[in-house]
Amino acid sequence: MTDSVSSQHARQRAEADVVSPHLPSGYTAEPIATNPAAGNASPSPSDPTTPPEPQDSLRLQGGDIHREIFKIGARAKLGQRAATFSAPNIRRSSTFQPRNHIPASEQRAPGGFRRQFVQQQRRLNIATAPVTRDFVSFLALYGSFAGEDLGESEDESVAPSEDEEDAQPTESRPLLGRRKSTRRPIRPGDAGTTKSFFTLLKAFIGTGIMFLPKAFKNGGILFSSITLITVSLLSALSFHLLLQCRRRHGGGYGELGAAIGGRRLRALILASITLSQIGFVCSGMIFIAQNLQSFLNAVTPGSNFVLDTKGLIAIQLAVLIPLALIRDISRLGPAALLADIFIFIGLFYIWYYDISTLATSGIHPTVQLFNPNAFTLTIGSAIFTFEGIGLILPIQSSMAEPNKFPRLLYIVMVIITIIFTSVGALCYATFGDKTRVEIISNYPQTSKLVNSVQFLYSMAVLVGTPVQLFPATRIIETTMFGDRASGKRSWATKWKKNAFRTSITVLCGLISIAGASDLDKFVALIGAFACVPLVYIYPAFLHFKGVARSPWVKAGDVVLCVIGLVAMVYSTSVTLSTWIRA
Repeated sequence: MTDSVSSQHARQRAEADVVSPHLPSGYTAEPIATNPAAGNASPSPSDPTTPPEPQDSLRLQGGDIHREIFKIGARAKLGQRAATFSAPNIRRSSTFQPRNHIPASEQRAPGGFRRQFVQQQRRLNIATAPVTRDFVSFLALYGSFAGEDLGESEDESVAPSEDEEDAQPTESRPLLGRRKSTRRPIRPGDAGTTKSFFTLLKAFIGTGIMFLPKAFKNGGILFSSITLITVSLLSALSFHLLLQCRRRHGGGYGELGAAIGGRRLRALILASITLSQIGFVCSGMIFIAQNLQSFLNAVTPGSNFVLDTKGLIAIQLAVLIPLALIRDISRLGPAALLADIFIFIGLFYIWYYDISTLATSGIHPTVQLFNPNAFTLTIGSAIFTFEGIGLILPIQSSMAEPNKFPRLLYIVMVIITIIFTSVGALCYATFGDKTRVEIISNYPQTSKLVNSVQFLYSMAVLVGTPVQLFPATRIIETTMFGDRASGKRSWATKWKKNAFRTSITVLCGLISIAGASDLDKFVALIGAFACVPLVYIYPAFLHFKGVARSPWVKAGDVVLCVIGLVAMVYSTSVTLSTWIRA
């Protein structure tokens, strides 16, 4: 170790000997350089024998540019352990001055204002993306959904217009033009283990948990419990494979597809993400409509005017369309935080009522261990509930120690499996064959508390819908308008984007109206057709082509791909046939 340090110091001296004859004398980059603000920096003319003190090289014209050249000689003159320039800067230290303050006399030197600006920006730059220090920044994860850069750039400095690109050169036109990249710089995350733990819980616990009681009725309490545990294990395995792919190749989900399988695979992955997110939005809109309908029936008994499900879906569009036009997803933070609070209030009430009812009345007599008539619907609903793969990569990026993420992920998977299984099993054991899709409607409708939970839960799902729609909107929007299309400088582009976002929201409403008759079948269809490829097929295929080397590991990837493909084809076909027969 000592030899390597000595050789490095010798190399620095040799480099200094080569560079120093070409540098102006009297200037240095050493910390002991003369303070340029001092008025007596020059030696006294009465003592000609005293050598002049070296001055800071920053005082030279263009000092910022050739600063590193002067540092070559300065490092060679310093001791071996002091060659890192870690000593305090005497020139800029003062009791009454802020850190990195540059005196006025130095600001008047060439490049002085620029140096002060750079130091201030370095001191004030505390941004790391994505960092989950509060819920608003948690929403920024949806701007990096599946590890993709989906954040919209409205900065007119990043996107040159077509007129600028096609215009003839003039004296006023910049020689280099504006930068064309809209990719945000990758910065290291600093989220701790505790923050990442709660962020993962937020990512997995959503509206899908409310569909589990009906899924348990469709499959039976024993079969559904085994299915949930199996889906949880397979999902954890798929997440592990995806993390291994990222460790080897880097990038987001779509970027991994492009690096390993080419552009077509990336397009296929993004298409599946878009389809699954639209499915989540549509199922949420149906759930809101049916829940609000039950709420209105409870609070207005005997009323002749009650909106049906289709009408309530249409009313939701009046709220969702303005929210869909929001460009900065972090502005949805307060609404989404309120939604999470309402969801947890509903969960605690469900646990309280079910446990107290089972303690007094026992298990409902119609509970089945296995239901052979509709058990396939349980598979799709379980996969729908565990589909959180889009936020796995962004949450790992947000951690200060990403190597701890796999263990944290497995702990969270165990916890949410217990939560999901308990909610589904308790509700089905309490209500039996009377279990409804909108599970809150099973609780006493004469209770004001139940009515409040019913309404608040509906509002929670409603305000969370734009957050789920955001990734799908941005993926399609980027494909249609390009990465650099900014609406800030072009009203035509802005209104085209507004029209597109309105259209996709209306399309979700129309799909919701078409699938409103059987919400449990719609959820199972989305889980089987859209979520299975994302969770099971793509990660195994990427791992097979990009990471696996052992024949046994490759065989495992092939088995997981086959299981996912069979589950997708079988569950989708059976769900569609059941829906058509119904």
